[in-house]
Amino acid sequence: MFPYRFFSLLSLHGPCEMGSPPSTLPTVGTNLTDLTLKKKKVTVRELGGCMGPIWPSYFEDCSSVIFVVDSANIAQISSSCIQLLSVLSAEPLHNASVLILFNKRDMPCIMSLTEMKSLFRMDDIIVSAPQPITTLEASAHSGQGLQEVLSWLETVTVR
Repeated sequence: MFPYRFFSLLSLHGPCEMGSPPSTLPTVGTNLTDLTLKKKKVTVRELGGCMGPIWPSYFEDCSSVIFVVDSANIAQISSSCIQLLSVLSAEPLHNASVLILFNKRDMPCIMSLTEMKSLFRMDDIIVSAPQPITTLEASAHSGQGLQEVLSWLETVTVR
C-alpha cells in the first residue's frame, strides 16, 4: 500500500491533493510506476514481501532501494530484518543508495522508533553495510513523512 499512496501524491508539479487513503493491504506481486523527478524519468518497482525469493532477479539495474518496514506488524519484524540483510549483502546492490522506511508510524500500540532501530540493530547494519543507508519514518495512511521520502528519492536519483 505504501507505494500506491506515495505515488498517488505525485504529479508533474509535485505533491497533489490526497483523497481518502486506500485500505491497507500487503503488496502481492509487483507494481511498476514511472516518475519524473526534476525532468529525469525514474522507474520504481514495488516488490511485495512475499516475493522475497525472486527479489534478486530485479537487483541488476537497481540504483536505489526503499525497504519498507511495517511498524505495526511486530510478528514480522525479525523476518523483515533478515530480508533487509539479504538485500544489503547482494553484490549488485553494493553501490545502491538505501532508504529503510518505518511505515505506519501513526498506528496505536507500536514500538518507538528507538526500539525498532534497536531490534533491527540499525547502528550495526549501517556501520557494516557497503551502501549509504538512510532511515525515515512515515505513514502512508496519513501522509506523514512522504515529502521526506520524495526528497530522498530526488537526491539519490537526480545527481
